[in-house]
Amino acid sequence: MSKQNEKPKKPNKKKQDVIFYTIIISLILVLLVGITIAYFIMQNKQKEDTKTLGYTELIEKIEANQVEKIEMTVGSTSIKVKLVGEEEEKKTIIPNTQAFIEWIHEKRDQGIQIELIEKPESMLVTIPRGLFSILPTLILVILIILIIKMQGLGDNGKVYEPEEGKVKVTFKDVAGLEEEKNELVEIVDFLKRPEKFHEMGAKTPRGILLCGKPGTGKTLIAKAIAGEANVPFISMSGSEFIEMFAGLGASRVRKLFDKARKVSPCIIFIDEIDAIGARRTAASGAETENNQTLNQLLVEMDGFDTDDTIIVLAATNRPEMLDKALLRPGRFDRQIIIAPPDLKGREEILKIHAKDKKLAKDLTFHSIAEDTAGFTGAELANILNEAAILATINKHEAIEKEDLEEAVRKVTVGLEKKSRVISDKDKKLTAYHEAGHAIVSYFLETQTSVKEISIIPRGVAGGYTMYKNDEDKYYVSKTEMEERLVALLGGRAAEKLALNDISTGASNDIQVATKIAKEMITVYGMSDTLGPIWVGVEDNPYELELYGEHIGDQIGAEVKKLIDTAYLKAQTILAENRDKLEEIANVLIQKEKITAEEFEKFFKM
Repeated sequence: MSKQNEKPKKPNKKKQDVIFYTIIISLILVLLVGITIAYFIMQNKQKEDTKTLGYTELIEKIEANQVEKIEMTVGSTSIKVKLVGEEEEKKTIIPNTQAFIEWIHEKRDQGIQIELIEKPESMLVTIPRGLFSILPTLILVILIILIIKMQGLGDNGKVYEPEEGKVKVTFKDVAGLEEEKNELVEIVDFLKRPEKFHEMGAKTPRGILLCGKPGTGKTLIAKAIAGEANVPFISMSGSEFIEMFAGLGASRVRKLFDKARKVSPCIIFIDEIDAIGARRTAASGAETENNQTLNQLLVEMDGFDTDDTIIVLAATNRPEMLDKALLRPGRFDRQIIIAPPDLKGREEILKIHAKDKKLAKDLTFHSIAEDTAGFTGAELANILNEAAILATINKHEAIEKEDLEEAVRKVTVGLEKKSRVISDKDKKLTAYHEAGHAIVSYFLETQTSVKEISIIPRGVAGGYTMYKNDEDKYYVSKTEMEERLVALLGGRAAEKLALNDISTGASNDIQVATKIAKEMITVYGMSDTLGPIWVGVEDNPYELELYGEHIGDQIGAEVKKLIDTAYLKAQTILAENRDKLEEIANVLIQKEKITAEEFEKFFKM
């Protein structure tokens, strides 16, 4: 696997639109509430500032020529009245503004002296009233636009056109997946020369499912196929099909395949297909939407014409969750397992990721590849990036071997915490604990050699014992698992033997050991008593009843027996090598670290 030459993915525009319009609506609502509150405060203030005068009483006062001045605002039914001989103004509500003004003019023509002042409407009243009138329309328009965008009526899936230079990844950029690439070469031929296969009567494969751990290169190899075939590459994530409105998932599937037919031959790549391809259920709500989306995908994959050279590539790290109808021949015809790279593959991946990095002349990647068995391509890329950061911090002119080794420690164990203050008691405890792990492992035939022992805290660990992980293992024997239990319990055994006490420092060791012992009994059938049976304890606890009433007790007893036997063996090894335990622990207390060469010397004395 290799790094991608693609530019970083831009944020999803549809999600940005949703957020944008949600913010606009929220701001409008806040503004509306604020204006409403201000308006009512102003009205209440006006009520408090003036005393009221009844409308009938006002008419009588005007007829009696006892009103000196009337002040009114255009558009308002509330007026201010100043009576003759009084300083304080009063407030009156009139039923009809226009009729009242005409009546006042008639009275003035009859000789009644009244000063009538007509003021323009206040901005504090005009603005809220205007907003009240246009806000419903504005909100409706925004909601319609929002719904249209969420329905995906625009583009569905990002298209990478080969002539635009966006699909730059080819098989040369993919390392560690030689067999997988060979299997996909014929797919490239289908896309390049479909007529050759059609003449023979062969049908274009409908779909290929890429399965593997995260970071193994599923997306990369899909882009490499498009790059090799020089055809358009339409990419979409499984989660993009499902939105908050029902029916949109199925609509987006239809539009995605319509777009693919227009640019055929092409590749459709659906990442994390388990988001829409999970097993269908009889549930309602969101499950119904998922079922409809999956049904539409099944229909579209069945509906390809023979002349439509469209291949669907999908990636998942949970193939067991997918619906069986999706995996039948005619839909996803092939399943290709993308496994973590082997030793040679890891070395090639490191070389590809190191192309744009400054490396020391004497630096080789073979030893790093040996120490990273089981690592995925993404993890190896991360190690090189961390090494580049460390080289910069350490002011090295190029990435050196020590930078790479420290990067491996940082990724696998955690960041070293040299500044943490540790008491002498905790330092002594950690020294004996880690020495116990190392010594017990040394005398176990199946366990790998010790690479480094340290009592300097890293990550959540108070200390660590690092082993040479230089072998790619595809199967693990019963003996190896039993000795792994012994090595894990070596730290607890050393604490008990040397200090006659135990601590919480072995909690993770015990957790891992218990998990291994339980899997040996319930998953791998390694129990002499229960025999080679698989017991789905975690998947369905009720399945235990199939094996008898006391099966749970038997499993517990077998697990405890494995742990007790391993703990006893660890104690025996350490008791026989008590002098080595003391020597190694004392050196750790003084130096805090012991290398592989220094550790070997203790057993050659």
